[in-house]
Amino acid sequence: MNGYLRCLVSGAAGAVALTALHELVRRRVDYAPRMDLVATRGLRRFLPDEVVTRLGVPGIRRLALIGDLVSNSLYYAAVPARTPGATWQRAMTLGAAAGAGALFLPEPMGFGSPPNSHVRANQLMTLAWYLGGGIAAGAVANLFGGAVREQVASRA
Repeated sequence: MNGYLRCLVSGAAGAVALTALHELVRRRVDYAPRMDLVATRGLRRFLPDEVVTRLGVPGIRRLALIGDLVSNSLYYAAVPARTPGATWQRAMTLGAAAGAGALFLPEPMGFGSPPNSHVRANQLMTLAWYLGGGIAAGAVANLFGGAVREQVASRA
């Protein structure tokens, strides 16, 4: 697997892990992080009113989910590095940074405060979920990284 594909696949793995965790827990825990609501607020802010009306709540939610998957995939695509150790370091750093950003950036960006973000458990879950996305991206990057290193070594 070449380097670009490794980045995209590991980024997608991180995004899918984050989104799956978010969707599973938000249905079962009242105070779970609701970044999906922050994303829909963002879309409503930037899309013309007639588009929002035509799409309706389900359409906006689907569009927000797709946007989250794409943007998080691109974000976590930065995880792969030259060595497994460097990849894990990037995974942890980027995951923690994304979690902190999810907690502290929505309000200054004009999307309002995330629901229940004042609850300590919500804050810990937010950090843990984004860190989990980074870990998933790191695991996949290291899984396919061995194949990349073997190809490079065989060419030398």
